[in-house]
Amino acid sequence: MSVDVIETSIIELQDLMSSGAASSESIVKTYLEKIDEVDANGPCINSIIEVNPDVLEIAQKLDKERESSGPRSLLHGIPIVLKDNIDTGDNMSTTAGSLALAGHKSSSDALLVTKLRNLGAVLLAKANLSEWANFRSTKPISGWSSKGGRTLNPYVLDRSPRGSSAGSAVAVAANLCAGAIGTETDGSIMCPSSSTCTVGIKPTVGLVSQAGIVPISHSQDTAGPIARTVSDAAIILGAMSELGHLRDQSTETNDDVCTFYTDNLRRDGLKDVRLGIVRSPYDFGAWVNEIFDDAIANLAYMGASIVDPIEVNNVGELMHNEMEVLLYEFKAGINSYLESHNDPAGMGCLSDIIRYNEENSSEVMKYFGQELFIMADEKGDLDSKIYLEAKEENIRLAGEQGLKLALDKHDLDALVVPTGGLPWVVDMLNGDCSSGHSCRPAAVSGYPSISVPAGFVGGLPVGISFIGHSYQEAKLIKLAFAYEQSTNVRRPPEFLHEVSI
Repeated sequence: MSVDVIETSIIELQDLMSSGAASSESIVKTYLEKIDEVDANGPCINSIIEVNPDVLEIAQKLDKERESSGPRSLLHGIPIVLKDNIDTGDNMSTTAGSLALAGHKSSSDALLVTKLRNLGAVLLAKANLSEWANFRSTKPISGWSSKGGRTLNPYVLDRSPRGSSAGSAVAVAANLCAGAIGTETDGSIMCPSSSTCTVGIKPTVGLVSQAGIVPISHSQDTAGPIARTVSDAAIILGAMSELGHLRDQSTETNDDVCTFYTDNLRRDGLKDVRLGIVRSPYDFGAWVNEIFDDAIANLAYMGASIVDPIEVNNVGELMHNEMEVLLYEFKAGINSYLESHNDPAGMGCLSDIIRYNEENSSEVMKYFGQELFIMADEKGDLDSKIYLEAKEENIRLAGEQGLKLALDKHDLDALVVPTGGLPWVVDMLNGDCSSGHSCRPAAVSGYPSISVPAGFVGGLPVGISFIGHSYQEAKLIKLAFAYEQSTNVRRPPEFLHEVSI
C-alpha cells in the first residue's frame, strides 16, 4: 500500500498504523523509495550512507507485535535514521564517515539505540556526516566524508548543509525518514537544523548517554533529535533520555518516556514568560537580522516579556580553551573507544588512524588534512595541568559567569538568539567559509538549546535558538512549540540550484 510520508508527523503515522491504513512495513517501503528517488538519484542529496539491510524484516515483526499486543510506544514501527558515529549491534557499520573504519561493525548498540529499539523504533539507515564529526581538520568541508561523499543542502543544492550532523538533518528535511538522531560537540545539531528548516534539540550534556558514540569530548558531546516539528523532536528526546534524569524532573511516574515532554506542547506556551534577546556578537547580516527582529515581535505578540538586549559574557574568550579541552579529550576518548571495540578495522589507537590516512591520502585527504588529529595525538593525559585548568576555565566562563549569569540576573526563562548565518556556497578546494553561529556558549557549558525554523532568505532557511538552564528541556520545548505553531515557517525543500531573491 502507498503511504503519504511528505511532512507526515509521528502521531499521524501512528494513527495510520492504528487504523490499518498503513503498516510499519508499508511506511518503511515508502521511505526506501524516497531514499532511492531523492537521495541516490534525482537531486542526489546523498544524506544516507547505509540502509539497514534487515529493515523490512524488523518492520514486519513489529507489525505482527502490534496486531497481537498493541504498540510499545509512540515510536513503535516509526523509521528513524542514526548518524554514522552511533554504534548499532546489527548488520550496519559504524564508521564516523571514515575510510579508516570502513566495514567496522560494533558488537553492541549504543545505549540510546537500545532505548529506541526497546520502544519499537525502526532503525532505517545510517546518515552521512562530516568525517569524524568535523574534528579532523581546521579547514573541513561540512557534510563531506571519505566514506560517504558530500551531502547536499536540499533547499539550495550548492549551499552547505552545515555542521557534522548534515546527513541526519538533510534526511529529515527531505522527508526520507520520520526523524533522525544527530550528535553535537559545538554546533553540529543546531547548525544543520537551522540550515535545513528542521527542529534540532541539543540536550543538556548527560541527559542522553554518550556510551557507544564515537567521541570527541566527554565534556561537550551529546546526541539529540532532529525532526520536522517540535512535537516529533520532543517524542524522540523522551525516548533517548536517561530515565533517572527524567524522574529528577518530575514527581510523576511516566510509563511512556516518549510522552514525557509532550505535556509541554502548548500553543499558549509563550504567555507570561521572560525572554532575553542576545544580539552581540551575533550579527549574521541584514537578512538574518530582519528575520530575527520579526521573530522577536512574534514572541512579544504571543505574550512573552522581552528583555532586549541581553549581554552574555566571555563569548569571545571561549574558543582557545575549548579547543585545548577538545584536543585532550579527543585523544583519550578515541583511544578508549578503539580499545573497547577490539581494534575495529585494524585501528587500535589515534596514531593508527593518522598513519592510515597518510597511507591513503589520495582518497582520505584529497580535500583537507588531519591537523587536529596530529595536534591531539601530541597531547598528554587527562591529568595534565594544562587540560585541567582549561576545562575549569571553560566551565566558569561559559556557565557560571556566562549563560547562568545572564539567565539569573534578569530572571529569564530562556535566551533567544539567531542560530547562525546563512549557508555558504560549498568550496571543495578551500573548505568551509563559515558564516558563524551562536552555539558555543551552550556547547561549552553543557546547557540545552533548541533551534526552530524562523524564515527564509533566497530559499535558504534561517533558524532561531532558545537556550536555558541545565535540564530545562521541557521549558525550551514549550517555548519553541508555541513559537512554531504561531509562525508555521516549515516547508519542504524544492531542491533549488541557486538562491532566489
